[in-house]
Amino acid sequence: MVKAIVDIDKEANKVLNILKAEYGLKDKSQAINKMAREFKKFVKIEPEVRPEYIRKLKRIQKQKKIRIGTIDDFRKRYGLK
Repeated sequence: MVKAIVDIDKEANKVLNILKAEYGLKDKSQAINKMAREFKKFVKIEPEVRPEYIRKLKRIQKQKKIRIGTIDDFRKRYGLK
């Protein structure tokens, strides 16, 4: 868990107090977490892919594919039961 000291204005404080009361939360930290979870629905958060990873993927895609056939062929090839 991350700890933070934040400055909020009076209006934001009122909103947090309303959230606390409405959802029966213990403190403003829980109210902020609730607000963040709700806001996440409206924001598309995607992880950023590093350029090195994309180059590596392209290099792998160019490699020769290994045909394994069925799952039984795969098990035989790699000594699995």
